[in-house]
Amino acid sequence: MLRDFKAFLIKENVLALAIAVVIGAAFGKVVAAVVDDFIMPVVGAVSPAGDWRAWTWTVGSVTFGIGHFVGALIDFLIIGFVVWRISKAFIKPAPATAAAVTKLCQYCKMNVDVAASRCAHCTSEI
Repeated sequence: MLRDFKAFLIKENVLALAIAVVIGAAFGKVVAAVVDDFIMPVVGAVSPAGDWRAWTWTVGSVTFGIGHFVGALIDFLIIGFVVWRISKAFIKPAPATAAAVTKLCQYCKMNVDVAASRCAHCTSEI
């Protein structure tokens, strides 16, 4: 049973996923610290009232934390933008291949290798 579990961990890349989650959590803390310590003070200084995260809206006995929600939304947008830009810097798109590797059989409309002289599906000459 232990051998099967070890094979599952290796085969399904669970270890790589666990490492990615740990690194992602640490990276999230760094990005959140940059947003909280450098970007949000600028947003707070530019906004009409300096303590805008404490804004509330009271309806009867219910109090809505409008400032907290707006702050969380701004944090999300900034963090999402930063992560998107970093991912664009590290993940490059695969180059497009100029030559096609398959062609369409004119009789059965199945994909056949470009170098083939007969269709593997209907055996007609191409």
